[in-house]
Amino acid sequence: MRLFAHQPQLTIYWPLLLVLGIESSCDETGIALYDTATGLVGHALHSQVALHAEYGGVVPELASRDHIQRITPLVETVMTEGQRSLTEVDAIAYTAGPGLAGALLVGAGFATSLAYALNIPAIPVHHLEGHLLSPLLATPAPRFPFIALLVSGGHTQLMQVSGLGDYTLLGETVDDAAGEAYDKSAKVLGLGYPGGPAIAALAASGQPGHFKLPRPMLNTPNLDFSFSGLKTAVMLAARDLPPDTQARADLAAELQTAINAVLIAKAIRAVQSSGLQQLVVAGGVGANQQLRSQLNQAAQDIGCTVFYPPLEFCTDNGAMIALAGALRLSRGDSGVEALAGFSVHPRWDLSTLV
Repeated sequence: MRLFAHQPQLTIYWPLLLVLGIESSCDETGIALYDTATGLVGHALHSQVALHAEYGGVVPELASRDHIQRITPLVETVMTEGQRSLTEVDAIAYTAGPGLAGALLVGAGFATSLAYALNIPAIPVHHLEGHLLSPLLATPAPRFPFIALLVSGGHTQLMQVSGLGDYTLLGETVDDAAGEAYDKSAKVLGLGYPGGPAIAALAASGQPGHFKLPRPMLNTPNLDFSFSGLKTAVMLAARDLPPDTQARADLAAELQTAINAVLIAKAIRAVQSSGLQQLVVAGGVGANQQLRSQLNQAAQDIGCTVFYPPLEFCTDNGAMIALAGALRLSRGDSGVEALAGFSVHPRWDLSTLV
């Protein structure tokens, strides 16, 4: 560990650390190297989309096997391209949950074993905390406190983020998340996996309004979400689709507009009720360009600033894990004891973090 440096965008002082981040919670193997003095040194990502595409979703056993094959070469790539050696690494951060148990075990086992060999700490990181903090990788970056709209895979949540580990749940999905609605609707429309990018690409040539899809829970007094009924409405509409591409594009455009309308309305309501003026959007759905454009305008109308992670860090990645690990180390969190064993948490409530 080196001397101390000031990180003005985070308004904290922290030890100079070089942290290796490992993400393996689902179908992407992400590796990154983060230096608290200079920022992101390098990162690499392998997506398993092609591997799982023919099944229309992630096959856990295949995901775990692929992580085993990819993790070591990706670490070697990042270290080589960053011109650093493993002996310079001060700690290893890894995703401990939530996620697929087998996939998590691959990353956790690799991280703790390597940390033991190097005699450095291994830091377990909550996957969703990584997403929440990922906009700190951007310039400009938000400052605590802020409201966060987290739309990642099976999660759609609104959180008030008052500081590292200080997260208050304001609302969440009561059934299907936005990402799940995209994936399941894409399958109905004969599109590829993952569904979000496929729906957005098709929607670009469509026109919303030709179909009438619901905006679930749009006007409820709480900040919860529900997208299962929207998915069902798409399925029913798709049964009677005319045999032409334009109709499918119009349905995709209406679906995208319906999901974004709900996300934007709830996020703006959360900002207004909190009295805060910063909104963070994190997770894969946060890469949707229509969502970004419309949310930016809605936020501007109420004097709020919206922050997003760089597009390459919206989906699962090692950079957000390395950053989260560095932040936790900087405040004095300790790692796991490799010889005492380690655990992963396929189900892990973000609100339990401190």
